Amino acid sequence: MNKFVLLLVIIGALNWGIFGLFQIDLIATLFGGASTLPSRIVYTLVGLAGIYAIRYLVGDRETT
Repeated sequence: MNKFVLLLVIIGALNWGIFGLFQIDLIATLFGGASTLPSRIVYTLVGLAGIYAIRYLVGDRETT
């Protein structure tokens, strides 16, 4: 689960980076527009992954 969440967070970060640099929404481009169902699913999953990843920021960290 954690690797899947990390993958989604990375996808979201790359999408924002590409949008910031080139004004291209990669998710919308790949899935036929920002309001299509597949795009909305990806956006929702990325958002949920971001919320889930907050636990890494505020949670206990194991040190090795």
